[in-house]
Amino acid sequence: MEFFTEYASFLAKTVTLVIAILVVLASFAALRSKGRRKSAGQLQVSKLNDFYKGLRERLEQTLLDKDQLKALRKGQAKSEKKQKKKPEAKPRVFVLDFDGDIKASATESLRHEITALLTLATPKDEVVLRLESGGGMVHSYGLASSQLARVREAGVPLTVCIDKVAASGGYMMACIGEKIISAPFAILGSIGVVAQLPNVNRLLKKHDIDFEVLTAGEYKRTLTVFGENTEKGREKFQEDLDITHQLFKNFVARYRPQLAIDEVATGEVWLGIAALEKQLVDELKTSDEYLAERAKQSEVYHLHYAERKSLQERIGMAASGSVDRVLLSWWSRLTQQRFW
Repeated sequence: MEFFTEYASFLAKTVTLVIAILVVLASFAALRSKGRRKSAGQLQVSKLNDFYKGLRERLEQTLLDKDQLKALRKGQAKSEKKQKKKPEAKPRVFVLDFDGDIKASATESLRHEITALLTLATPKDEVVLRLESGGGMVHSYGLASSQLARVREAGVPLTVCIDKVAASGGYMMACIGEKIISAPFAILGSIGVVAQLPNVNRLLKKHDIDFEVLTAGEYKRTLTVFGENTEKGREKFQEDLDITHQLFKNFVARYRPQLAIDEVATGEVWLGIAALEKQLVDELKTSDEYLAERAKQSEVYHLHYAERKSLQERIGMAASGSVDRVLLSWWSRLTQQRFW
């Protein structure tokens, strides 16, 4: 028992020391960066053709004997030499990734990536967006969608690939693509609007606590968490939701006129197989399969705009990531039996 007590004391001191060091480092970084202009990010470009070639060559080296490998390399060298004599300009494919959270935070990188590629892309090229998002704030996903609309307006073909989910605001972005490709069991749709909030007004009254809501403008506040909500306020709030839903429907119908919009804009979601029947998507295929096929005929480039993070931001992100992993682990344990 004494051993465990001493060990707990040692552990507490160690944790305290580590936290103190992190605080000092964060403070030092804050002092250094104070008054400085925030450094810009950097556009990272990688050629996916080289990545696919590396995978193939590694497999060939493992499976083929020396004579087979030598003959294969000789044939490849002849083919490459022949292509160099008659060089043909291959179309280019620019690949972007969007992993959306509730605030569509990835829009900050997306806007710079699109600005960059539009300086070179032509209607002979193609932009492929690998999209994963369950939706979120209307205004945030509205901005993200507007960034994709820039590609369409420039006349550059836009293909959207969905491997897991593109629902609500995610589908708002996806529908802008001239072609939508989905994995068979990806989740799509949720063309609807939702808003919810608790109200603790009765609890406050029970404990004789008053909460005053003062506004200038009849509808400055409709529903509140602490104040007493009125039927008139509820009606106005519902009216706002209905207006937003109609705008959402009109937006989707503009880019996907083949949809029976009233049939699919019910807030429901469908798996890729069913979504194809309802014309929410155009083809069933994973993004890996599609890009591997395009790499045979095109030069495929992956673009990623990386923001430079300060030390305190990196520390915060690391802490946030640790919390997220713990919560995700527990959530997986609670829900995994449902899918067995």
